[in-house]
Amino acid sequence: MQARVNVKRPWLAILPLMLGSFVGMFSETSLNIALPQLMKALQVGQSSIQWLVTGYMLVIGIVLPLSSLFTKWFATKKLVLFGLGAFIVGSLISGFGVNFPMVLIGRMIQGIGTGIILPLMFTIAMLIFPPNKLCTVNGVLALVIMFAPAIGSTLTGLILAVGTWRDIRRVFSHCLCNRLI
Repeated sequence: MQARVNVKRPWLAILPLMLGSFVGMFSETSLNIALPQLMKALQVGQSSIQWLVTGYMLVIGIVLPLSSLFTKWFATKKLVLFGLGAFIVGSLISGFGVNFPMVLIGRMIQGIGTGIILPLMFTIAMLIFPPNKLCTVNGVLALVIMFAPAIGSTLTGLILAVGTWRDIRRVFSHCLCNRLI
């Protein structure tokens, strides 16, 4: 059986999406550990700081179902680049944010990128892998998505033990940029 779109190295083609999905999901859980530090650094209360998590998830929840429409309106390559770019730009804005609104806006921009990349990863996999390989491929993609939250708290705790909340964004934005460029 043939894939719908013939790609010479499908695993290499899907790797940036896997990395983007991993970092997006990692970002979802890593920030939870840093909330107490963020409250002090940004001088906001608990009810305000929770918007960094809630806003991120809210934007993902809005963009995720819309991604199906986006694939009809825009080329796949443009969507991939936009999604990864939005996540990187959001990471930079929130990482260098000097106040709470700036960090929140950066976080919501990250949510746009993650909301586009997650479903797009599975859509592209269905196009570039043959049907007899899809169970294995979807299992690997799901593992990538589940692995990020599983290690997010531990890695974030280690980073916070030696650095500040800004180092979390810098480390993973740097890793993502170096892998994609």
